[in-house]
Amino acid sequence: MNYLSVENVSKRYGDRLLFQEVSFGIDKGQKVAFIAKNGSGKTTLLRALAGIEPPDAGNIVYRNDITVGFLAQDQVFEPTATIQEIINQIDSPAFRAKASYEACLAKGADGDDFHEAMEEMERTGAWEIDVRIESILSKLKLKDQSKKVSQLSGGQIKRLALAQVLIFQPDFVILDEPTNHLDLDMIEWLETYLESTNMTLFMVTHDRYFLERVCDVILELDNQTIYRYKGNYSYYLEKKAERQEIEQANIDKAKNLMSTELEWIRRQPKARGTKSKSRVDAFDDLKAVATKKIAKDSMEMEVNMTRIGSKILEFHRVKKSFGDLPILNKFDYTFKKGERIGIIGKNGVGKSTFLNMIIGKEEPTEGKIIVGDTIVFGYYSQQGMQFKPGQRVIDAVKDIAEIIPLTKGRKITASQLLERFLFPTHMHYQYIEKLSGGEKRRLYLLTVFMANPNFLILDEPTNDLDVFTINVLEDFLLNYPGCLIVVSHDRFFMDKMVDHLFVFKGEGEVKDYPGNYTLYRKALAQEKKDKKALKDSKPKATPVLVEKPKAPAQKMTYKEKVEFEQLEKDIEALEHEKAKLTEQLSSGELDNNELMEVSDRMTVVVDELDEKSMRWLELSEKV
Repeated sequence: MNYLSVENVSKRYGDRLLFQEVSFGIDKGQKVAFIAKNGSGKTTLLRALAGIEPPDAGNIVYRNDITVGFLAQDQVFEPTATIQEIINQIDSPAFRAKASYEACLAKGADGDDFHEAMEEMERTGAWEIDVRIESILSKLKLKDQSKKVSQLSGGQIKRLALAQVLIFQPDFVILDEPTNHLDLDMIEWLETYLESTNMTLFMVTHDRYFLERVCDVILELDNQTIYRYKGNYSYYLEKKAERQEIEQANIDKAKNLMSTELEWIRRQPKARGTKSKSRVDAFDDLKAVATKKIAKDSMEMEVNMTRIGSKILEFHRVKKSFGDLPILNKFDYTFKKGERIGIIGKNGVGKSTFLNMIIGKEEPTEGKIIVGDTIVFGYYSQQGMQFKPGQRVIDAVKDIAEIIPLTKGRKITASQLLERFLFPTHMHYQYIEKLSGGEKRRLYLLTVFMANPNFLILDEPTNDLDVFTINVLEDFLLNYPGCLIVVSHDRFFMDKMVDHLFVFKGEGEVKDYPGNYTLYRKALAQEKKDKKALKDSKPKATPVLVEKPKAPAQKMTYKEKVEFEQLEKDIEALEHEKAKLTEQLSSGELDNNELMEVSDRMTVVVDELDEKSMRWLELSEKV
C-alpha cells in the first residue's frame, strides 16, 4: 500500500539548485533512509515532505487517512512551557480522546457523552498514553516533566522533540538526524524501538550502524538522479560499487566507439545524406555518455604536523568537580605517541569538561595537568565554530591565514584549500549563514586542520556530516600519525578510529578499557551473563520452618470488615483483568508495542493481586 508519492519535485535557493525533478514512492511499513552529499538539500526535502517548506515545482501526495510526524534537526519550543505541556500539545486521535474523557470526568457527566468518550478511548488506544509517556521520557532521560524548556540543554530539547514524535506514534515518521544528542545507550534503545515498530519511516542519518539495523530501503540522490537500493547500508555499498563499475564500463565502451565514429565524421564531406545525419545524431548521444564523469569523493586533507617530543600530556592525581558533582577523582594517565582514545559515557558525566581541561579552558580542582612543549592541539568542539555575521566562506579561511604551509615545503592559498575541502570557486564568496549544517561543519573542520595539530581532539565530529565526508575523514585519521581523542556517538566511527576507551562511569570514576566500542559492549554483555550464571549457581538456603504458638483469635473491627469486603471485590476484578490480559498475550494479534504495554500491565496486575490476596488472608483469619 502506497503511503507517499513524490513526483518531479524541484527546489532552488536563488542561483543554487538543490534538487530537480526528484521522484520516488514509499509503501506502508518501509523504513527508508535518504543519502546525499551536504548541500544537496536533504533537510529542505524533509521540510517539504512535512509541509513546512513547499517545493518550487512537483507534487507531494500522502494517502488520505494517515498521520504524519516530523522530527526537525533544530526544534524550537516556547521557552516558558514545561515538558509536560509540550507533550500535551501532541495533536493525535488518542490525545484528543483523552482530553474529551478528562473533560467529561471534570463535569461529572455520566450520560451519552461520557460513554462515547470511553468508547473513543478504547478505539484509539488512549488508555495506554500515560504509560507510554512515562516509558519514553524515562528512556530519553526527561523524567522531570515540570522542567521548563528554558532550563533544558540543546541536547535535551532535541530529545524532547524526539519524545513528542514517538509518543504521537504517527503512521508515517520523518526523522532528520534522530541520533544527534543521544548517548550510546539511548541510540541502541531507539534502534530496537524503531526496528520493532509498525511505523513507516523516512529519515536522514549519518549513523551507519543505525542505517544497517533499522533501514530496509536506501534512496541516494547523486547528480540530480535518485537511485533506489532495496536493502540496508551494507547492501547499498555493495550495489553502489556495482552500479559505478557498470557505468564506468559503459563510459569506456562509449569512448572507444566515439573515437571510431569521430574518425568517420572527419572523413565525410560537408554535405551529408539522411543516413549520414542519423549517424551524426547518434554520435552526439554517444559523446554525452563518453564524456560523463562519475563523481568521486575526493576531499583532500593534509596536515603539516609538528614533531612530537618525549613529553605529550600527563594527568597527575587530577580531581575535578562542580559543587557536589564529581567529574574526575584522582585521575592518573600519561599519554603516549600515536595514542588513539575514544571517550564514552552518558550525557552529563563530564566528557566535554575533560576535553576542556586538556586544552586549558577548565582548571582542575586538585592535581596537575602537564602539556608537552611540542604539542599543538587541534580542537573540534561539539558546538562548532562561531562565524561572524555576514562573513563569507573565503574570509573565514583568510582570517586565519592566506597561505597555508603543507608537508615537504609546499604551500597553497586559502582558495586552493577550500577547493580541496569540496568548496568549489562559486561558493567561496557565499555567506556562511547560507551554508547547510554539514557544509558549516566541513568548513570548521578545515579551520581546525589549518593549525597543523599533532594532537587532535574531536568532540562529535560526525554530527551533520554526510556519509561521504565521514568516509574521507576516516581515511585521513587512519593514517594520521599524531595523538587522537574522540568523543562520538557514532559507533561505526569509534570502532574504526580508537585502540582503547576511557569509559566515564559517573561519580568521578573513569575506566580504561582496551579495545573499541563493539568489543566493550560484548564484554559488558558477557560480564552481565557471567554474573547471572554465578547468581543462579549459588545453592539456595533451605528455609527452617519454626512453628509459632497460635495467638488467640481476634475479632475484626468495623474498618477491617469494610476493607475485607472491598478486597474481595478488588481481587475478583483483578482476576478478571488478568484473564483478559492472558488472552491478549496468547492471541498473537498484538504488535511489539502493544505486547510490551500489555506485559507491563500484567506485571502491575499480578503484583497488586499478590498484595491484596496476602492482606485478604490476614483478615480472613479473624473471620
